[in-house]
Amino acid sequence: MSTWTREVRFGHAELRADAERPGGWLLTVNGIAQSYIDLDDPTYLELEYARYLGYVVDSLAPADAPLEVVHVGGGGATFPRYLAAVRPGSRHLVIEADAALAEFVDERLGLRSVPGLELRLGDGMTEIATLPTASADLVVADAFEGLRIAAGITDAAFTAEVARVLRPDGVYLVNLVGTRHHLDDIRATFPYRAMLDGDVFAGYIGNQVLAAARVPLPLDALYRHVEHAFPPVRVSSEGPDRPPARVAPGA
Repeated sequence: MSTWTREVRFGHAELRADAERPGGWLLTVNGIAQSYIDLDDPTYLELEYARYLGYVVDSLAPADAPLEVVHVGGGGATFPRYLAAVRPGSRHLVIEADAALAEFVDERLGLRSVPGLELRLGDGMTEIATLPTASADLVVADAFEGLRIAAGITDAAFTAEVARVLRPDGVYLVNLVGTRHHLDDIRATFPYRAMLDGDVFAGYIGNQVLAAARVPLPLDALYRHVEHAFPPVRVSSEGPDRPPARVAPGA
């Protein structure tokens, strides 16, 4: 099995080949899984949070339309690779704070070779503030320091910049871990929200993905996408024109 390692800004990074799946690579930092990349099939999403992101984007109509996407946090660029495959012509700005990690992934797995991808090294808040107003269909915040979401991702200043950069019907996706997050600023800015998680087995606490927008989310389409998911996915939705709704397909 091939394994490559590198010291990066936030610790010790490792890329390990998947002996069970040709083309598969697991990226970890300090032993914590960050990304799973399948170079042969970028539509394959191994990690649950990546599948949650996929369920939301696959629910947006029209299904094959290219998107303008800002990714805050790069990792192995699993999701840009996925979108490049399922929505050809999409353009991706990847903002990565860990330059050494980005170079490591680029050197070994061709980060900059992803179609439509532009890599920008720097702090997420600093860089997103430089982007044009109403220029993105999707902003994906997937930035961590160890097991904690990067500082500032859910606060008022960053949320305001995300809202400014998104088009009026754009969607904000946030990768979260655990169940305790201060999301008041996101709730105040984006009235329509859906939370996806796999917390359907006793004692399990894993990643959650929050989808937020200023217009109603395509919940019926989202429910159809998660209906047959395994492990089962729970969706919790909120909006000003409906009470909180909860579904747990397959549970």
